[in-house]
Amino acid sequence: MNYYDSISRGYEELHKEEQLKKLELIKKYLNVKRDEKLLDVGCGTGLTTSPWKCKRYGIDPSKKLLEKAKKKYPSIKFRLASAENIPFKDNVFDVVISITAIQNFSDIKKGLEEIKRVGKNRFVLTFLKKSKKKKKIEGLIKNHFKIKEVIEEEKDLIYII
Repeated sequence: MNYYDSISRGYEELHKEEQLKKLELIKKYLNVKRDEKLLDVGCGTGLTTSPWKCKRYGIDPSKKLLEKAKKKYPSIKFRLASAENIPFKDNVFDVVISITAIQNFSDIKKGLEEIKRVGKNRFVLTFLKKSKKKKKIEGLIKNHFKIKEVIEEEKDLIYII
């Protein structure tokens, strides 16, 4: 059982408030149109996938978090998958987001390459700024993406791409 499966019951109690706060900030920089497709990598319970008014997809490696997401948001397409092996074709998504998940990828470089592969040209990537992997993540994001803005939030660094 993975860590997120084990905490799935209380996941939103632990993270809901801070994730919604981040989303409000991100919405100021990211305008998603109704006919666009958005992929949320590391979507968890669907909390960060649900607010967008477009065609929404989410992937997560935690079966139990996805079960919660599917129950709460039946109109969103959720799939069990890792960031390192995204089960979609190249350049399918108008927008790809990954909110506070990158530091948990088993292979950060591969995960970011996959995100870039399935996305067109709009991305929002955030990760814990206290992560021990911070320098590595920052370097990989800079190598793979054209950054428009970096926002330092209470707990995360938010990359608008």
